[in-house]
Amino acid sequence: MAHIRLGFKNLRDVLNAVGGPRRSSAKRFFAQDAELKRTALYDFHVAEGAKMVPFAGWEMPVKYKTGITEEHLHVRQQVGIFDVSHMLQTRVEGKDRKEFMEKMVVTDIQGLQDNQGTLTVFTNDQGGILDDLIINNTDKDYLYVVSNAGCADTDLAHMKATEASFQKSGGDVKLSVIENALLAVQGPQMVSVLQPGVDFDLKNLPFMTTTEGKVFGVEGCRITRCGYTGEDGVEISVPQSGAEQLLSSLLASSHASVKMIGLGARDSLRLEAGLCLYGNDINATTTPVEANLTWLVSKTRRQKLDFPGAEIIVNQIKKKPTKRRVGFVSSGAPIRGHAKIFSEDGSELIGETTSGCPSPSLKVNVSMGYVQTPFAKNGTKIKIEVRKKMVDAEVSKMPFVPSKYYILK
Repeated sequence: MAHIRLGFKNLRDVLNAVGGPRRSSAKRFFAQDAELKRTALYDFHVAEGAKMVPFAGWEMPVKYKTGITEEHLHVRQQVGIFDVSHMLQTRVEGKDRKEFMEKMVVTDIQGLQDNQGTLTVFTNDQGGILDDLIINNTDKDYLYVVSNAGCADTDLAHMKATEASFQKSGGDVKLSVIENALLAVQGPQMVSVLQPGVDFDLKNLPFMTTTEGKVFGVEGCRITRCGYTGEDGVEISVPQSGAEQLLSSLLASSHASVKMIGLGARDSLRLEAGLCLYGNDINATTTPVEANLTWLVSKTRRQKLDFPGAEIIVNQIKKKPTKRRVGFVSSGAPIRGHAKIFSEDGSELIGETTSGCPSPSLKVNVSMGYVQTPFAKNGTKIKIEVRKKMVDAEVSKMPFVPSKYYILK
Protein backbone atom coordinates (compact mmCIF):
# COMPACT_ATOMS: atom_id res chain seq x y z
CA MET A 1 0.00 0.00 0.00
CA ALA A 2 2.91 2.36 0.52
CA HIS A 3 3.14 3.26 -3.14
CA ILE A 4 -0.56 3.56 -3.96
CA ARG A 5 -1.19 6.99 -5.43
CA LEU A 6 -4.96 6.90 -5.56
CA GLY A 7 -6.91 8.00 -2.52
CA PHE A 8 -10.51 8.41 -1.53
CA LYS A 9 -11.61 11.78 -0.23
CA ASN A 10 -15.10 10.68 0.75
CA LEU A 11 -15.99 7.81 3.06
CA ARG A 12 -18.76 6.63 0.75
CA ASP A 13 -16.16 5.72 -1.87
CA VAL A 14 -14.12 3.82 0.71
CA LEU A 15 -17.11 1.75 1.81
CA ASN A 16 -18.02 1.06 -1.77
CA ALA A 17 -14.51 -0.18 -2.51
CA VAL A 18 -14.44 -2.64 0.41
CA GLY A 19 -18.00 -3.85 -0.02
CA GLY A 20 -19.28 -2.07 3.07
CA PRO A 21 -22.94 -1.39 3.83
CA ARG A 22 -23.14 1.83 1.79
CA ARG A 23 -22.53 1.62 -1.93
CA SER A 24 -23.34 5.08 -3.22
CA SER A 25 -20.71 7.79 -3.33
CA ALA A 26 -20.79 11.56 -3.10
CA LYS A 27 -17.48 12.10 -4.84
CA ARG A 28 -15.19 10.03 -6.99
CA PHE A 29 -11.70 9.21 -5.84
CA PHE A 30 -9.04 11.72 -6.65
CA ALA A 31 -5.41 11.38 -7.70
CA GLN A 32 -2.71 12.36 -5.27
CA ASP A 33 0.73 13.65 -6.10
CA ALA A 34 2.29 12.42 -2.87
CA GLU A 35 2.41 8.94 -1.40
CA LEU A 36 -0.20 8.14 1.20
CA LYS A 37 0.58 9.15 4.76
CA ARG A 38 0.41 6.79 7.69
CA THR A 39 -0.51 7.50 11.27
CA ALA A 40 1.81 6.53 14.13
CA LEU A 41 -0.45 3.49 14.68
CA TYR A 42 -0.32 2.06 11.16
CA ASP A 43 1.68 -1.05 12.13
CA PHE A 44 -0.62 -1.59 15.11
CA HIS A 45 -3.68 -1.58 12.83
CA VAL A 46 -2.09 -4.06 10.42
CA ALA A 47 -1.18 -6.38 13.30
CA GLU A 48 -4.80 -6.20 14.48
CA GLY A 49 -6.01 -7.40 11.08
CA ALA A 50 -7.43 -4.09 9.90
CA LYS A 51 -8.51 -3.56 6.30
CA MET A 52 -6.42 -0.54 5.33
CA VAL A 53 -7.74 1.78 2.63
CA PRO A 54 -6.68 5.14 1.16
CA PHE A 55 -8.72 7.99 2.62
CA ALA A 56 -8.06 11.74 2.38
CA GLY A 57 -4.40 11.12 1.60
CA TRP A 58 -3.90 8.60 4.42
CA GLU A 59 -3.91 4.81 4.77
CA MET A 60 -6.64 4.26 7.34
CA PRO A 61 -8.45 1.26 8.88
CA VAL A 62 -11.97 0.96 7.50
CA LYS A 63 -12.78 -2.18 9.50
CA TYR A 64 -11.24 -4.96 11.56
CA LYS A 65 -11.84 -8.71 11.63
CA THR A 66 -15.32 -8.64 13.20
CA GLY A 67 -16.74 -6.29 10.56
CA ILE A 68 -18.53 -2.96 10.48
CA THR A 69 -21.85 -4.00 12.03
CA GLU A 70 -20.26 -5.71 15.03
CA GLU A 71 -17.93 -2.77 15.57
CA HIS A 72 -20.86 -0.36 15.42
CA LEU A 73 -22.85 -2.27 18.05
CA HIS A 74 -19.80 -2.63 20.27
CA VAL A 75 -19.48 1.15 20.51
CA ARG A 76 -23.16 1.44 21.41
CA GLN A 77 -22.81 -1.23 24.14
CA GLN A 78 -19.22 -1.11 25.40
CA VAL A 79 -16.20 0.96 24.29
CA GLY A 80 -14.56 1.47 20.92
CA ILE A 81 -11.34 3.26 20.00
CA PHE A 82 -10.85 5.08 16.70
CA ASP A 83 -7.53 6.27 15.33
CA VAL A 84 -8.44 9.71 13.97
CA SER A 85 -4.86 10.99 13.76
CA HIS A 86 -5.49 12.02 10.15
CA MET A 87 -7.56 14.97 11.36
CA LEU A 88 -5.99 18.42 11.36
CA GLN A 89 -4.98 19.66 14.83
CA THR A 90 -3.86 23.26 15.12
CA ARG A 91 -2.71 25.58 17.89
CA VAL A 92 -3.65 29.27 17.77
CA GLU A 93 -1.68 31.61 20.04
CA GLY A 94 -1.49 35.39 20.55
CA LYS A 95 -3.57 37.88 22.51
CA ASP A 96 -5.94 38.37 19.54
CA ARG A 97 -6.44 34.64 18.87
CA LYS A 98 -10.20 34.66 19.56
CA GLU A 99 -10.81 37.67 17.34
CA PHE A 100 -8.75 35.94 14.64
CA MET A 101 -10.91 32.81 14.69
CA GLU A 102 -14.07 34.91 14.62
CA LYS A 103 -12.90 36.28 11.26
CA MET A 104 -13.66 32.82 9.84
CA VAL A 105 -16.41 31.19 11.95
CA VAL A 106 -20.01 31.94 12.98
CA THR A 107 -19.80 31.18 16.71
CA ASP A 108 -18.97 33.38 19.71
CA ILE A 109 -15.37 32.42 20.49
CA GLN A 110 -14.78 35.46 22.70
CA GLY A 111 -17.39 34.13 25.12
CA LEU A 112 -15.83 30.71 25.66
CA GLN A 113 -14.76 30.02 29.23
CA ASP A 114 -11.38 28.48 30.06
CA ASN A 115 -11.21 24.88 28.83
CA GLN A 116 -14.58 25.15 27.09
CA GLY A 117 -15.03 24.14 23.47
CA THR A 118 -17.61 24.56 20.74
CA LEU A 119 -18.54 23.10 17.41
CA THR A 120 -18.59 25.72 14.67
CA VAL A 121 -18.17 26.14 10.91
CA PHE A 122 -15.97 28.08 8.53
CA THR A 123 -18.15 30.00 6.07
CA ASN A 124 -17.57 31.74 2.76
CA ASP A 125 -18.96 35.09 1.59
CA GLN A 126 -22.05 33.35 0.22
CA GLY A 127 -22.79 31.80 3.63
CA GLY A 128 -21.71 28.33 2.49
CA ILE A 129 -19.93 25.96 4.85
CA LEU A 130 -16.22 25.42 4.12
CA ASP A 131 -15.79 22.90 6.94
CA ASP A 132 -17.01 22.07 10.43
CA LEU A 133 -14.52 22.16 13.30
CA ILE A 134 -14.16 22.22 17.08
CA ILE A 135 -12.45 25.14 18.82
CA ASN A 136 -11.31 24.69 22.44
CA ASN A 137 -10.31 27.67 24.56
CA THR A 138 -7.58 26.18 26.73
CA ASP A 139 -6.37 27.73 29.98
CA LYS A 140 -2.83 27.64 28.55
CA ASP A 141 -3.20 30.81 26.44
CA TYR A 142 -3.94 29.06 23.15
CA LEU A 143 -6.89 27.70 21.19
CA TYR A 144 -6.85 24.00 20.34
CA VAL A 145 -8.60 23.45 17.01
CA VAL A 146 -9.57 20.17 15.32
CA SER A 147 -10.95 20.02 11.78
CA ASN A 148 -11.62 17.38 9.14
CA ALA A 149 -8.95 15.35 7.36
CA GLY A 150 -10.68 15.67 4.00
CA CYS A 151 -10.43 19.46 4.25
CA ALA A 152 -7.03 19.63 5.97
CA ASP A 153 -5.15 21.27 3.11
CA THR A 154 -7.84 23.82 2.31
CA ASP A 155 -8.51 24.54 6.00
CA LEU A 156 -4.85 25.16 6.70
CA ALA A 157 -4.49 27.37 3.63
CA HIS A 158 -7.58 29.32 4.64
CA MET A 159 -6.32 29.80 8.19
CA LYS A 160 -2.83 30.79 7.04
CA ALA A 161 -4.19 33.32 4.55
CA THR A 162 -6.40 34.82 7.23
CA GLU A 163 -3.44 34.83 9.64
CA ALA A 164 -1.31 36.78 7.16
CA SER A 165 -3.95 39.45 6.56
CA PHE A 166 -4.78 39.63 10.27
CA GLN A 167 -1.12 40.11 11.20
CA LYS A 168 -0.73 42.70 8.45
CA SER A 169 -3.53 44.73 10.04
CA GLY A 170 -1.75 44.60 13.41
CA GLY A 171 -3.36 41.53 14.96
CA ASP A 172 -1.34 39.39 17.36
CA VAL A 173 -1.79 35.74 16.38
CA LYS A 174 0.37 32.71 15.59
CA LEU A 175 -0.88 29.50 13.99
CA SER A 176 0.94 26.15 14.15
CA VAL A 177 0.10 22.53 13.34
CA ILE A 178 0.09 20.00 16.19
CA GLU A 179 1.71 16.77 15.01
CA ASN A 180 0.13 14.57 17.70
CA ALA A 181 -1.80 11.35 17.19
CA LEU A 182 -5.50 11.54 18.03
CA LEU A 183 -7.55 8.73 19.61
CA ALA A 184 -11.33 8.81 20.05
CA VAL A 185 -12.53 6.63 22.93
CA GLN A 186 -16.30 6.24 22.63
CA GLY A 187 -19.06 4.28 24.32
CA PRO A 188 -21.13 3.94 27.50
CA GLN A 189 -18.27 2.31 29.43
CA MET A 190 -15.69 4.96 28.50
CA VAL A 191 -15.39 6.34 32.03
CA SER A 192 -14.71 2.94 33.59
CA VAL A 193 -11.94 2.35 31.04
CA LEU A 194 -10.28 5.77 31.16
CA GLN A 195 -10.69 6.79 34.82
CA PRO A 196 -7.95 4.45 36.16
CA GLY A 197 -5.47 6.09 33.77
CA VAL A 198 -5.95 9.77 34.70
CA ASP A 199 -5.33 11.72 37.91
CA PHE A 200 -8.52 13.79 37.79
CA ASP A 201 -12.19 12.91 38.17
CA LEU A 202 -13.89 12.54 34.80
CA LYS A 203 -17.10 13.74 36.46
CA ASN A 204 -15.50 17.17 36.37
CA LEU A 205 -14.95 17.02 32.61
CA PRO A 206 -18.38 17.50 31.01
CA PHE A 207 -19.21 17.44 27.32
CA MET A 208 -17.24 19.94 25.21
CA THR A 209 -14.61 20.72 27.84
CA THR A 210 -10.90 19.96 27.69
CA THR A 211 -7.88 19.50 29.93
CA GLU A 212 -4.22 18.51 29.78
CA GLY A 213 -2.73 15.63 31.69
CA LYS A 214 -0.96 12.30 31.83
CA VAL A 215 -2.95 9.31 30.56
CA PHE A 216 -1.79 5.82 31.54
CA GLY A 217 1.69 7.20 32.10
CA VAL A 218 1.92 9.07 28.80
CA GLU A 219 2.80 12.73 29.34
CA GLY A 220 1.59 15.69 27.30
CA CYS A 221 -1.92 14.49 26.45
CA ARG A 222 -4.95 16.70 25.86
CA ILE A 223 -8.28 15.09 26.76
CA THR A 224 -11.47 16.58 25.31
CA ARG A 225 -14.95 15.27 26.12
CA CYS A 226 -16.48 15.01 22.66
CA GLY A 227 -16.87 12.60 19.78
CA TYR A 228 -18.62 11.69 16.55
CA THR A 229 -20.82 8.79 17.65
CA GLY A 230 -23.53 10.26 19.89
CA GLU A 231 -22.11 8.27 22.82
CA ASP A 232 -20.22 9.58 25.83
CA GLY A 233 -16.58 9.78 24.87
CA VAL A 234 -13.31 11.63 24.70
CA GLU A 235 -10.73 12.47 22.10
CA ILE A 236 -7.14 12.24 23.32
CA SER A 237 -4.41 14.17 21.54
CA VAL A 238 -1.24 12.26 22.37
CA PRO A 239 2.41 12.66 21.30
CA GLN A 240 3.11 10.18 18.51
CA SER A 241 5.86 8.54 20.56
CA GLY A 242 3.34 7.57 23.24
CA ALA A 243 0.36 6.67 21.03
CA GLU A 244 0.90 2.90 20.96
CA GLN A 245 1.56 2.72 24.71
CA LEU A 246 -1.66 4.60 25.40
CA LEU A 247 -3.69 2.52 22.97
CA SER A 248 -2.36 -0.74 24.41
CA SER A 249 -3.24 0.38 27.93
CA LEU A 250 -6.79 1.26 26.93
CA LEU A 251 -7.32 -2.03 25.09
CA ALA A 252 -6.01 -3.98 28.09
CA SER A 253 -8.73 -2.61 30.39
CA SER A 254 -10.26 -5.11 32.78
CA HIS A 255 -13.27 -2.83 33.39
CA ALA A 256 -15.01 -3.24 30.01
CA SER A 257 -14.62 -4.81 26.60
CA VAL A 258 -12.60 -2.42 24.44
CA LYS A 259 -12.12 -2.90 20.71
CA MET A 260 -10.58 -1.04 17.80
CA ILE A 261 -13.15 0.48 15.43
CA GLY A 262 -12.70 1.49 11.79
CA LEU A 263 -13.96 4.33 9.62
CA GLY A 264 -16.89 2.25 8.36
CA ALA A 265 -18.58 2.00 11.75
CA ARG A 266 -17.64 5.60 12.49
CA ASP A 267 -19.80 6.63 9.55
CA SER A 268 -22.86 4.58 10.51
CA LEU A 269 -22.56 5.70 14.15
CA ARG A 270 -22.45 9.40 13.23
CA LEU A 271 -25.41 8.94 10.88
CA GLU A 272 -27.52 7.38 13.67
CA ALA A 273 -26.46 10.35 15.81
CA GLY A 274 -27.70 12.77 13.12
CA LEU A 275 -24.24 14.29 12.67
CA CYS A 276 -23.09 15.78 9.38
CA LEU A 277 -20.32 14.42 7.18
CA TYR A 278 -18.58 17.23 5.33
CA GLY A 279 -18.74 16.75 1.59
CA ASN A 280 -21.97 14.77 1.86
CA ASP A 281 -24.41 16.55 4.17
CA ILE A 282 -22.81 20.00 4.20
CA ASN A 283 -20.58 21.78 1.71
CA ALA A 284 -19.67 25.17 0.33
CA THR A 285 -23.12 25.56 -1.23
CA THR A 286 -25.14 24.86 1.94
CA THR A 287 -25.56 27.39 4.73
CA PRO A 288 -25.76 26.63 8.47
CA VAL A 289 -29.46 27.52 8.42
CA GLU A 290 -30.25 25.16 5.55
CA ALA A 291 -28.23 22.46 7.31
CA ASN A 292 -30.25 22.84 10.53
CA LEU A 293 -27.15 24.17 12.27
CA THR A 294 -28.58 27.60 13.06
CA TRP A 295 -27.73 27.04 16.74
CA LEU A 296 -24.06 27.44 15.84
CA VAL A 297 -24.65 31.06 14.83
CA SER A 298 -24.34 32.88 18.17
CA LYS A 299 -26.75 35.74 18.90
CA THR A 300 -23.86 38.17 19.42
CA ARG A 301 -22.48 37.31 15.99
CA ARG A 302 -25.91 37.74 14.38
CA GLN A 303 -26.05 41.24 15.82
CA LYS A 304 -22.54 42.19 14.74
CA LEU A 305 -22.82 40.66 11.24
CA ASP A 306 -19.03 40.32 11.27
CA PHE A 307 -18.42 36.85 9.83
CA PRO A 308 -18.26 35.66 6.20
CA GLY A 309 -21.73 35.43 4.66
CA ALA A 310 -23.34 37.02 7.72
CA GLU A 311 -26.05 38.99 5.92
CA ILE A 312 -27.16 35.99 3.87
CA ILE A 313 -27.20 33.67 6.89
CA VAL A 314 -29.00 36.10 9.21
CA ASN A 315 -31.55 36.85 6.50
CA GLN A 316 -32.26 33.12 6.22
CA ILE A 317 -32.71 32.91 9.99
CA LYS A 318 -35.31 35.68 9.85
CA LYS A 319 -37.17 34.61 6.71
CA LYS A 320 -36.52 30.82 6.65
CA PRO A 321 -34.50 29.12 3.91
CA THR A 322 -36.06 27.43 0.88
CA LYS A 323 -34.67 24.03 1.90
CA ARG A 324 -33.65 22.24 5.09
CA ARG A 325 -31.62 19.20 6.09
CA VAL A 326 -33.84 16.58 7.72
CA GLY A 327 -33.73 12.91 8.64
CA PHE A 328 -35.73 10.04 7.14
CA VAL A 329 -36.68 6.56 8.30
CA SER A 330 -37.79 3.84 5.92
CA SER A 331 -37.95 0.09 5.40
CA GLY A 332 -37.22 -2.03 2.36
CA ALA A 333 -34.36 -1.05 0.07
CA PRO A 334 -31.71 1.01 1.93
CA ILE A 335 -31.52 4.72 1.08
CA ARG A 336 -28.15 6.05 -0.07
CA GLY A 337 -26.87 9.49 -0.95
CA HIS A 338 -28.04 11.34 -4.08
CA ALA A 339 -31.47 9.69 -4.19
CA LYS A 340 -34.34 11.86 -5.43
CA ILE A 341 -37.01 12.76 -2.89
CA PHE A 342 -40.64 13.21 -3.94
CA SER A 343 -43.90 14.30 -2.32
CA GLU A 344 -46.08 11.52 -0.88
CA ASP A 345 -48.09 11.14 -4.10
CA GLY A 346 -44.88 11.11 -6.17
CA SER A 347 -45.92 14.09 -8.27
CA GLU A 348 -43.37 16.65 -7.08
CA LEU A 349 -39.58 16.45 -6.80
CA ILE A 350 -38.81 18.08 -3.44
CA GLY A 351 -35.17 17.26 -2.65
CA GLU A 352 -32.26 14.85 -2.56
CA THR A 353 -30.67 12.59 0.05
CA THR A 354 -27.09 13.13 1.18
CA SER A 355 -26.32 10.11 3.42
CA GLY A 356 -27.99 6.86 4.32
CA CYS A 357 -27.49 3.35 5.67
CA PRO A 358 -29.30 0.47 7.36
CA SER A 359 -29.20 1.29 11.08
CA PRO A 360 -27.49 -1.53 13.00
CA SER A 361 -29.05 -0.25 16.24
CA LEU A 362 -32.63 0.35 15.08
CA LYS A 363 -32.96 -2.31 12.35
CA VAL A 364 -34.54 0.22 9.99
CA ASN A 365 -33.06 2.37 7.25
CA VAL A 366 -31.99 5.87 8.25
CA SER A 367 -30.90 8.68 5.97
CA MET A 368 -30.72 12.43 5.73
CA GLY A 369 -31.00 14.99 2.98
CA TYR A 370 -32.46 18.31 1.91
CA VAL A 371 -36.13 18.95 1.16
CA GLN A 372 -38.13 22.04 0.36
CA THR A 373 -38.97 23.74 3.66
CA PRO A 374 -42.76 23.04 3.53
CA PHE A 375 -41.94 19.30 3.59
CA ALA A 376 -39.44 19.49 6.49
CA LYS A 377 -41.89 18.87 9.35
CA ASN A 378 -41.37 15.66 11.34
CA GLY A 379 -43.87 12.98 10.35
CA THR A 380 -44.24 14.19 6.76
CA LYS A 381 -44.76 11.23 4.41
CA ILE A 382 -42.55 11.22 1.34
CA LYS A 383 -41.22 8.90 -1.33
CA ILE A 384 -37.56 8.31 -2.22
CA GLU A 385 -36.45 6.84 -5.50
CA VAL A 386 -34.17 3.82 -5.13
CA ARG A 387 -33.04 2.03 -8.29
CA LYS A 388 -35.99 3.49 -10.23
CA LYS A 389 -38.51 2.30 -7.62
CA MET A 390 -40.34 4.46 -5.09
CA VAL A 391 -39.74 3.71 -1.40
CA ASP A 392 -42.07 5.02 1.30
CA ALA A 393 -40.28 7.11 3.92
CA GLU A 394 -41.07 9.60 6.65
CA VAL A 395 -39.33 12.75 7.84
CA SER A 396 -37.90 11.95 11.27
CA LYS A 397 -36.43 13.85 14.16
CA MET A 398 -32.67 13.52 14.55
CA PRO A 399 -30.69 12.07 16.21
CA PHE A 400 -32.21 8.74 15.28
CA VAL A 401 -30.53 7.17 18.33
CA PRO A 402 -30.70 9.34 21.50
CA SER A 403 -27.43 11.09 22.31
CA LYS A 404 -25.70 10.19 25.57
CA TYR A 405 -23.31 13.12 26.00
CA TYR A 406 -22.19 13.78 29.58
CA ILE A 407 -23.77 17.15 30.35
CA LEU A 408 -23.77 18.62 33.86
CA LYS A 409 -27.23 19.70 35.00
